[in-house]
Amino acid sequence: MSAYVISEVDVRDATGFESYCTIAAETIAKYDGRYLVRGGAASVVEGGPLPKAIIIVEFPTMERLREWYASPEYAEALKVRENALDRRLILVEGVAPM
Repeated sequence: MSAYVISEVDVRDATGFESYCTIAAETIAKYDGRYLVRGGAASVVEGGPLPKAIIIVEFPTMERLREWYASPEYAEALKVRENALDRRLILVEGVAPM
């Protein structure tokens, strides 16, 4: 069953954010992930507050997602992230195929 990483991102340092994105993208691909949403225009139609940049990544399974998040490759991206951005990160399982 697919699993998803949903990030709500607030960029603090644009240069650091670009470095983070480069490293993260390489690691996501290595662990079989793919971007579904990468900071496109978003709007609120119910509730609030206004969204920050939203990123959604799909992995084939929650196990593979967790391997990616705990990987030494992604640890390098996390070091850059500390100074480049604030975020809320959510891991969620998808719907089982019918």
